[in-house]
Amino acid sequence: MTRLCQTLPRRSVSRCYLTFTLTVLLSCSCPALGKKKLYIGALFPMSGGWPGGQACLPAAQMALDLVNNRTDILPDYELELIHYDSMCDPGEATKLLYDLLYTEPIKIVLMPGCSSVSTLVAEAARMWNLIVLSYGSSSPALSNRQRFPTFFRTHPSATLHNPTRVQLFQKWKWTKIATIQQTTEVFTSTLDDLEERVKEAGIEISVRQSFLTDPAVAVKNLKRQDARIIVGLFYETEARKVFCEVYKEKLYGKKYVWFLIGWYADNWFKIKDPSINCTVEQMTEAVEGHVTTEIVMLNPETVRGASNLTSQEFLAQLMSKLGGKNPEETGGFQEAPLAYDAVWALALALNKTVGPLRAKGHRLEDFNYNNRDITAEIYRAMNTSSFEGVSGHVVFDAQGSRMAWTLIEQLQGGSYKKIGYYDSTKGNLSWYGNDKWIGSGPPADQTVVIEEFRYLSQKLFVSVSVFAGLGILLGIVCLTFNIYNSSVRYIQNSQPYLNNMTAVGCMMSLAAVFPLGIDGLHVHRRQFPIICQFRLWLLGLGFSLAYGSMFTKIWWVHTVFTKKDEKKDKKKHLEPWKLYATVGVLLALISEAPKGDLDVLIQPLLEHCSSEKMNTWLGVVYGYKGLLLLLGIFLAYETKSISTEKINDHRAVGMAIYNVAVLCMITAPVTMILSSQQDASFAFASLAIVFSVYITLVVLFVPKMRRLITRGEWQSDAQETMKTGSSTNNNDEEKSRQLERENKELQKIIQEKEERVSELRIQLSERQALRSRRRASTITNQNHSPPPLPDSKISRNNCHTSRLQLLYK
Repeated sequence: MTRLCQTLPRRSVSRCYLTFTLTVLLSCSCPALGKKKLYIGALFPMSGGWPGGQACLPAAQMALDLVNNRTDILPDYELELIHYDSMCDPGEATKLLYDLLYTEPIKIVLMPGCSSVSTLVAEAARMWNLIVLSYGSSSPALSNRQRFPTFFRTHPSATLHNPTRVQLFQKWKWTKIATIQQTTEVFTSTLDDLEERVKEAGIEISVRQSFLTDPAVAVKNLKRQDARIIVGLFYETEARKVFCEVYKEKLYGKKYVWFLIGWYADNWFKIKDPSINCTVEQMTEAVEGHVTTEIVMLNPETVRGASNLTSQEFLAQLMSKLGGKNPEETGGFQEAPLAYDAVWALALALNKTVGPLRAKGHRLEDFNYNNRDITAEIYRAMNTSSFEGVSGHVVFDAQGSRMAWTLIEQLQGGSYKKIGYYDSTKGNLSWYGNDKWIGSGPPADQTVVIEEFRYLSQKLFVSVSVFAGLGILLGIVCLTFNIYNSSVRYIQNSQPYLNNMTAVGCMMSLAAVFPLGIDGLHVHRRQFPIICQFRLWLLGLGFSLAYGSMFTKIWWVHTVFTKKDEKKDKKKHLEPWKLYATVGVLLALISEAPKGDLDVLIQPLLEHCSSEKMNTWLGVVYGYKGLLLLLGIFLAYETKSISTEKINDHRAVGMAIYNVAVLCMITAPVTMILSSQQDASFAFASLAIVFSVYITLVVLFVPKMRRLITRGEWQSDAQETMKTGSSTNNNDEEKSRQLERENKELQKIIQEKEERVSELRIQLSERQALRSRRRASTITNQNHSPPPLPDSKISRNNCHTSRLQLLYK
């Protein structure tokens, strides 16, 4: 232009320079005078559950002022904010939304805050072809593109915390966690996402508690179920209620770690709250050491982004705009950079649409609620946003949610300390290594169970083994005595072969005490199944032989000598082979082993034998043996008064059955109860075996020894005994049966006499009643006296009456 003026005539040079100056001045001032306005409808919660508008609104206005003063961004337009207080209430927001939509001017974009309000606005905006850009919504539900097709947010989704949490769980080697949440959509959907992520990482959520307003019951359940690593999802006001209950339940300290949301105010636990009854000191004690995960909302690096401000310069200007308010007491102060960058994201996206719209013959000022082309162009521009903001790098994923880093902090000494950052897009964990724990390190995720085996007390094992060994010696003595004197008549009449089986069974039962006390201290774990089988067979066979032989005796005594039918009172010989066959049947039934393979279940601290169908076989064996014990007691009671020479020790057998049955019925359930206490269980089971064997041997064999010693019925008299014993025994039994038959006949005669006397008594009573009626009739009819009876008739009546009276007497 200067060269052009110099080429003109001298007269025209001054005029040319004046024109140039005016042109420059007009070019600087005219656009400002002719800018077209674009209106943004915004809802800022200045009060309510999250009063984020207190800091977010000033931050948004700061961004608008800078954008409107820039000549390289929307030079022909000016952005104006029309905002209302939604109070973070969907009901109030509904009313305000319709005010925005149905009153002039037309809004090109909606900017809500709060997840509940954003859900309402984003779902309705599709009907008006409006883009929705939120600065303070973290609900994962808003990431649903089918439900919210035009929604974007500079506040990352709450699910962005979950990859960081999982990373920390793996870093500290935790595989079991617990959760407690407030029952709102944002926390429920966040927890659902966390559950899927920890499941993929091989981590279990063992306890999941929720509450609406009062967390007392939920916290108690966490304590009762031994929760150690606890993720808490709730708003700040509910967080104070939770940790007041945590203090009361002592659910804090070196054994516990709490994970909380990081967007609470730094002094949230010190704020006086009338809804709790805990002091500041108690709250401070309860929250010490908890870990927070927080979306990085302020760029930690000194970088000048799209607004040409660093994050620290932004904070300084925001503090100036707040007029010296305490940031910790200003709602939304942490989210203010997100509101600031939201305005910049909108401005840059609108600026990007100017050229494509002009090529299609459209302008931004032509936007209306029916124009889908302009909305689609703004959507494409927002979807491709990428710039450096004061909150960090701003970029949106396919669901319109902000991608960001996560800050990890820990409360140490009452203040939050940064301990690391996590970039979920790259999976990088930047760790400072300054985490601090009350104990020696991160606590365990559950009660630590040390797998240290407890073995049986060797003193107890040796003591019981000595008693069992002495019992086996006693059994050998009894067996030798019985075999040596098997030809003595008194021993023969006690069925010595059955007594021999009883002695052998008792010794086998005592031998089972030794493998019963063998555990991992004596044998290797691979040999333990053999020990289990050995003790099972020894005890089963021993019980079957000992108890089966005694039961057989008492059964046959009851069968032979308690018949009531005279036809069955005929002479019946007791054949020994039948007794032995009965013992064999009982032996086969009682000692049946489980078909399943026995294995060793190494439980913490203890070793014990088990099988795949343990409960089934215990029910079968205990039920069968229990019935045999009860039947044996019944038969012993029924035959207690019978005297027979065929089985002359059946009363002693009955006494032994009583003792064995009582000890078995007590021992079986008690040993099941005491299975977790190896010393008590072994002592109870082994001593029950020892006592029952000692009682059986003493009751059955000691009286025989005493009789043979005192009466001298030894082997030298065996032949004589064998000659006379059989006939004597048979005669005695025949006499006994004859006496029983005579006794029954006498009882029948007496019964018939008594019945006859009863009949005579009835007849006498009838006669006396007849005489009384006749006397009464005589007195009534004195005026009509009948003729007197003949003397012979009177005498016969008197004689008959006298005979009846005499018979009655």
